Amino acid sequence: MPDPRAALFEHHRAELEVILPEPQQSFRWYQHDYPYPLARWNHHPEYEIHLIRQGSGKLVAGDYIGAFGPGHVAIIGPDLPHDWLGDLAPGERIEGRDVVLQFDGAALLALRDILPELGGLQGLFERARRGVEFSGATALQAAHLLENMGPAQGLQRLLLFLQLLGHLASAPINEARCLASSCYAPALDARSAERIHRAFAYLQQELTNDVRLSTIAAQLGMSDAGFSRFFKRNTGHCFIDLMRKLRVQRACRLLLQTPMSVADICFEVGYGNLSNFNRHFRVEMAQTPSDYRRAFMG
Repeated sequence: MPDPRAALFEHHRAELEVILPEPQQSFRWYQHDYPYPLARWNHHPEYEIHLIRQGSGKLVAGDYIGAFGPGHVAIIGPDLPHDWLGDLAPGERIEGRDVVLQFDGAALLALRDILPELGGLQGLFERARRGVEFSGATALQAAHLLENMGPAQGLQRLLLFLQLLGHLASAPINEARCLASSCYAPALDARSAERIHRAFAYLQQELTNDVRLSTIAAQLGMSDAGFSRFFKRNTGHCFIDLMRKLRVQRACRLLLQTPMSVADICFEVGYGNLSNFNRHFRVEMAQTPSDYRRAFMG
């Protein structure tokens, strides 16, 4: 049942979390300690499946608030504000508390024309808009699949992802509980979201040119320092670091989808010299562009 204490969170508009997919992956899987900078009252357009490995506290999802403990599994739908508030002693830190899986559910359902079986996820995704907490055998198996997904690669990882979604979609009614009330209307930080979207539009449009933090800061009516703090708080990345990630992601696509040389790709994605491109690519992908292409193309 919705808890009236959750109304306290409505005084703090949920912040937009920007989620960046990894190159050649259809969803994002990661784990993090607690506390964690992006573990806060937030929302995002992606679906999120969340596992708590250890620790206890309160889950707030919309106007719902309830206890969680080790093995807690939930799915949170698009733009439903949420936060897992841990019970910690002063100075305490829980390593690897959370396993998080985030994905674009709309893009997945858009494949129904060629993969009609995916239509079976429609019900799960609709319920997830209020948040769904799983229990019993459903939660145990979901946790097992989420853990196995971490070290898996390629097709094996995709199969585990689809298996997890199918498992949650077929959960018995007594092991799948909706959280937020059906009439809940979230309070979102629309101004911050609009600023982030404009910053991303600028990055995408100018990615291959001379991108300057000062230019987008001025467009948003913010100082350079103020925009830098705002961007880091909302995305978890420094603006320059994110520009590097986006350029490397674009380079990855070109390496796999075109016959362009590494040198041509370097300039195509906005780098002025090959040594900087190779260094940044290695930072992001832990290998050179040539090694990356060989690993996937054989």
